[in-house]
Amino acid sequence: MTELDLSDRGLTSVPSIPSDVTRLDLYKNAIAEVPGSLWSLTGLRVLNLAANRISVLPPGISALTSLHTLDLAHNRFDVLPDELGELAGLTEYLYVSDNRLTKFPAAWCRLGKLRYLGCTDNRLTSLPSDLSGFASLRELRLYRNELTTLPESIGALSSLRELHLRGNRLTSLPSSIGLLGELRQLDLRENSLTELPASLAQLSKLDKLDLRWNKQLREPAWLRDFEEAGCMVLR
Repeated sequence: MTELDLSDRGLTSVPSIPSDVTRLDLYKNAIAEVPGSLWSLTGLRVLNLAANRISVLPPGISALTSLHTLDLAHNRFDVLPDELGELAGLTEYLYVSDNRLTKFPAAWCRLGKLRYLGCTDNRLTSLPSDLSGFASLRELRLYRNELTTLPESIGALSSLRELHLRGNRLTSLPSSIGLLGELRQLDLRENSLTELPASLAQLSKLDKLDLRWNKQLREPAWLRDFEEAGCMVLR
């Protein structure tokens, strides 16, 4: 057996799982606790625990060295362990959206091979000062949090293609955002921006810039140049 789909079964606990499972889907159950024995399934490559009632992870998840995708979204986590940053095999997806997270652990920035990070619909007020460890990140979704600023190190995410920041409390952007040379989509809707850094004009590959519902935003003249170059600018 390599794949086991136990999604939407009304489960209240994790049943015994065969040791040779590589993909385990426990999506949309009523599970409140994760047994530490789950971390003995070291062949797991995909683990989906989304849409349950989990509030705590037991220690030991770093034993899942083959894991490339982890979904913990739509649960009841107030905090998640630094230990997630030790999942060196996590190359594809990390979903932690729709929880109650107030802190983004700096230790997660060690996930240097991760391509997609979804941390939307939480209560984050800040990000770690040094994001440069996310060297392979292509898509970062942080919409509907409580972020007021972004660290200058955001500009170190040289592989980033999509940055989604809708529904935060941003009043400005760091000038380093202009270093995101691979960026295609930038969603800044529903913030409190008053101006855009001139460095944004350097994003030659940008094809969609969403500025809607920033009521006090003063539009720079170079936005017209963006549009003439084929970028869709939504106001």
